[in-house]
Amino acid sequence: MTNPNPSAGLLERLFKLSENKTTFRTEVIAGVTTFLTMCYIIIVNPLILSETGMDHGAVFVATCLAAAIGCMVMGIVANYPIALAPGMGLNAYFTYSVCIGMGIPWQTALAAVFMSGLVFIAISMFKIREAIVNAIPMSLKFAIGGGIGLFLALVALKNAGIIVDNQATLVGLGDIKEPKVLLALLGFFLVVVMHHFKVRGAIIISILVVTGLATALGINEIQGVVGSIPSIAPTFLQMDFSGLFTASMVGVIFVFFLVDLFDSTGTLVGVTHRAGLLKDGKLPRLKKALFADSTAIVAGAALGTSSTTPYIESSAGVAAGGRTGLTAVVVGVMFLLCLFLAPLAQSVPGFATAPALLFVGVLMIQGITHIDWDDVTEAVPAFLTIVFMPFAYSIADGIAMGFISYALVKLFTGKAKTVPYMVWIIAVLWVIKFMAFGG
Repeated sequence: MTNPNPSAGLLERLFKLSENKTTFRTEVIAGVTTFLTMCYIIIVNPLILSETGMDHGAVFVATCLAAAIGCMVMGIVANYPIALAPGMGLNAYFTYSVCIGMGIPWQTALAAVFMSGLVFIAISMFKIREAIVNAIPMSLKFAIGGGIGLFLALVALKNAGIIVDNQATLVGLGDIKEPKVLLALLGFFLVVVMHHFKVRGAIIISILVVTGLATALGINEIQGVVGSIPSIAPTFLQMDFSGLFTASMVGVIFVFFLVDLFDSTGTLVGVTHRAGLLKDGKLPRLKKALFADSTAIVAGAALGTSSTTPYIESSAGVAAGGRTGLTAVVVGVMFLLCLFLAPLAQSVPGFATAPALLFVGVLMIQGITHIDWDDVTEAVPAFLTIVFMPFAYSIADGIAMGFISYALVKLFTGKAKTVPYMVWIIAVLWVIKFMAFGG
């Protein structure tokens, strides 16, 4: 007897729906749920990267395509309900630390992202990745996430006009009566309230509400909602490798690699644990999942966007019942459909996306509660990591200070033997970099 629904049989063989105790309908609902929680990236990412001089439309297309590729590979190859897209924090580092802070052309920065992806592919073939992750002290892992959260918060407050330059005190409070500032604050509290009540798509709803109100008040102009797909030519394969192999750029590659290493590994373990997919505490098909992550980074850099990484928002889809890669594939299809929404993405002002950055900062800083603050040899390096990121306006400098201080504090308190060799190596490399080339 022939199968009355050949497509159902194909999906069953490809994603093992029955084995994972799920259905086609459940997976589609889970995919849509995940997409709604993370689709704000198609608006936020082009706005952030365009500050480097990159073409907004091209970055928009690159964002959608990189996310779609990452989701498809993760879904089909690794069969996990984990969606990928250009990462928050990594795009801020790309723009504000590397391109604006260091004066590096965005073409060279894209080449650095591309190289970090190749490093990922190389180490994912072996067990080097796990060795690196396990060697880094937990306090520094949590501190890096918390520091990036504060860095994003500072960027958000600056973009919204809430925090401004002040010659006497370095920074100060902006004009709270300014309509753009009030709309940004309104957007943030909208996200908070909707998140509390578990409203799917809270961040994107907030962005659209603030954009609509700004347009109604005459301080923003809507260029349309649906339109033709912009050309990706301005960013496609525009990587410049000529100025890449200097000490500063090697440090940039390392930071791209290290931040994504912790981000992606933590997300993979966290989401699969919530989905009940871990077996004896280990992640089956780990190499395939890492391959999807690495492929997305390389593809994204070639297309014209910063590092692509697994999204913790995938846990929303898991909570809705997603258990297989079909969930991720659905998310990928949704990102492809978004290619026609370029006019809407270009209509959103920066102060409308500031609440998204600020709220992501809230989510990222939560990990610092796991730091052992009673142990000064763990607390001080973690604290320095966290505060140097926003105050030095550099994620890289925060990571450097964390590793250097961790090694020194342990050394002078008689605990040098407890420091993993990887921490010593990283600390020494950063010291050499600072001694030879400065900050």
